[in-house]
Amino acid sequence: MKRAGFALALLAAGFGSLPASADTEAGVTISRFSGKPVPRFEALRHETVNGRKGPDEDYAVQWEYKRKGLPVLILKESGDWRYVRDPAGDQVWIKKTQLTGLKDALALEPFVLKAGRASDSADVASVSAGVLLSLGDCEISMCQVATGSYRGWAPRASLWGVPDTKG
Repeated sequence: MKRAGFALALLAAGFGSLPASADTEAGVTISRFSGKPVPRFEALRHETVNGRKGPDEDYAVQWEYKRKGLPVLILKESGDWRYVRDPAGDQVWIKKTQLTGLKDALALEPFVLKAGRASDSADVASVSAGVLLSLGDCEISMCQVATGSYRGWAPRASLWGVPDTKG
């Protein structure tokens, strides 16, 4: 299956009910393979990435993702492979070379990008569901984000890919 038109698939799948941060997973452990915490968010490194049924290239491709920068939640690791959950809730194996630690987030729902953290801050732009954003520092309820020439603050609950720790 192809993941082109991913935003429409997310809307149809009802992604708003999925946990948007890694803190909803049971416990955080340090992987013996990467030395990094699991669960954690990473993003797709390339425009096309295969998600497989198992941790090897001999396993069938379950999904073909077509969205560079799409955040995925790493649930576990096995050698060079990462078992991930995408924003639609599907879980597949992706080779570690296909992922990057860059901090990207996906808008889960439409929201207004604000100039500051406060709800009465000036409006900067309207952001549609499915838009990829560069993620900056996060506080309890707001995160700094950027997309194109726009920079501002977004509601944390409206983003997929936000780590459970500050920054």
